[in-house]
Amino acid sequence: MPNTAAAKTDPDTDKLHRRGLLFILSSPSGAGKTTLSRMLLDADPEIKLSISATTRAPRPGEVDGVHYHFVSEARFDVMVEEDEFYEWAEVFGYRYGTPKGAIREGLKNGQDYLFDIDWQGTQQLKQKDDQDVVTVFVLPPSLSELRRRLEARDQDTKEVIDARMERARAEISHWAEYDYVVINDDIETCFDRVREVLDAERMRRTRQTGLIPFVRELMGG
Repeated sequence: MPNTAAAKTDPDTDKLHRRGLLFILSSPSGAGKTTLSRMLLDADPEIKLSISATTRAPRPGEVDGVHYHFVSEARFDVMVEEDEFYEWAEVFGYRYGTPKGAIREGLKNGQDYLFDIDWQGTQQLKQKDDQDVVTVFVLPPSLSELRRRLEARDQDTKEVIDARMERARAEISHWAEYDYVVINDDIETCFDRVREVLDAERMRRTRQTGLIPFVRELMGG
């Protein structure tokens, strides 16, 4: 008899096989998506960061191929020309893009990918691969608190912070385009809500491709 269990389960975990997902966290700068992303990557071994390509220079401590793929303007142009990106956008004079690479193959094998991108990138990604995309928008508790957080970083001039606040207002206006919205008034509580979303989305019937052979075997047993 054929081993139908092998078709429906992951041999390493004995879990029903499922298709991976593209988990997008978006927020205005300073609202917490980067912190939440790091917390999620530390806490959940089943998801890994999608590494973007960018034309900006590395910041202190950033490593090529780990934090970003740092590329020249010319190389980025070629990647756009050859349709190598799921999505790309220009932010504060630099371009950022998500290379397709091995992501599509990883999704088939149940690998989840985390994306830290803005609303423009989110819309592009949904247009190319809507079935695998789950979107979460993180709101600050108030604009005054958002400005306080940006100022507390002590990284930007007042002019840059003003520009970030203006961009934040534009980004927040797109909140209704996301599947889920959470308010980051407390980072631990917000993180718990994000994990609840991820856990629930992994259990979607359409994503659990191992259910069909499992139920067939169940009904025939």
